[in-house]
Amino acid sequence: MILLGLLLVLLAGGAIALVAAEETSRYILFGYTFEFNSFGMFIAGAVTTAVLLLGIAMISSGSRRSAKRRRQKRVARAEASSRVARLEEEKRELERKLQHEHAATREPEHAREPDMRETQNLRVPEQVRAPEHARRPEHARQPEPVHESEATDRLVAGGAENTRRQ
Repeated sequence: MILLGLLLVLLAGGAIALVAAEETSRYILFGYTFEFNSFGMFIAGAVTTAVLLLGIAMISSGSRRSAKRRRQKRVARAEASSRVARLEEEKRELERKLQHEHAATREPEHAREPDMRETQNLRVPEQVRAPEHARRPEHARQPEPVHESEATDRLVAGGAENTRRQ
C-alpha cells in the first residue's frame, strides 16, 4: 500500500512539474498532444490534486498499519519471553523440589528400620541370616559408610580383623 501511494504521489508530482515547465496550454505526453482550455486545466488540476492526496493517504495508512503490526509483534515477543522465563523458573523450582524429595527419601540402609512385614515373613533367625551387603550380588556391592564411633568400637571390641573384612 505504501508503494502504491508513493507511485501515485510521484505521478501527481510529475504532472505538476510538466504543467509548471510548459508556458502554453499545449502538452505532449507519450506521443499525444493535449490542448486544454481554462475549464480543462481546472479539471486536470483537481484530478492531479486528488491523485496526490490519495497517494499521501495510502502512504500514511500503510505506515500506520505497519507500525501497528510491529507493535503487536513486539508485544507478542515480550509476552513469549516472559512466558518462557516463567516456565524456566517453574522448572527450576520443580527441580529443586525433586532434589529435596530425593534427598529426603534417600536414607542409608543401615539407618532404615526393618518393616514388620519383612521380619514376620522371614523364618531364619537374625543371627544366622547373612548381613545385607553380603546378600547383594557382587556387581551391586558398595562399601557401607562407617561412622567414626563404630570404627573405634570394632577396634576395641572385635579387633582389627573385623574392620578389615568389611
